[in-house]
Amino acid sequence: MTTDAAEESGAHPRFAQALEELGLADLLPRIRRFPDATRTADEAAAAIGCELSQICKSLIFAADGVPVLVLMDGASRVDVELVRRELGAEKVTRARVELVRETTGYAIGGVPPFGHRTRTRVLADRSLLGHDVVWAAAGTPYTVFPMDPRTLVARAGGTLVDVREQHL
Repeated sequence: MTTDAAEESGAHPRFAQALEELGLADLLPRIRRFPDATRTADEAAAAIGCELSQICKSLIFAADGVPVLVLMDGASRVDVELVRRELGAEKVTRARVELVRETTGYAIGGVPPFGHRTRTRVLADRSLLGHDVVWAAAGTPYTVFPMDPRTLVARAGGTLVDVREQHL
């Protein structure tokens, strides 16, 4: 793909390259760029005009110091204790800004579900499967793309789990 095609799509160049490598270059024209940031799930849902739960958040945690990616629907929060149990880790915390950038190559608010600088373990909450289409970041805080959630989880190399906070 040419640099022009990546720039035209609005996607981060590394993410555009990842789409091509994964055989998903047909997603490039579907990437949407917004003038205002879509850094948070609320901002993205408002810009797109979709339900908050249709946003796929890509969140980096540190499990015993090792980065792990958790894919979560935008209306839910990750239960860190459930992640800890799922991974068999002693301690799980939100990753520091530096670790997110170092691991993924992207800034917080623009981390896509795949196309990262390094390979990490990926946990995907089952709540994502409640929709035909979810929207995820395309490598910048201003860009998103739509995808079938099962395909997204598969392309991210994710394991389906139940790690969202349950409200009683």
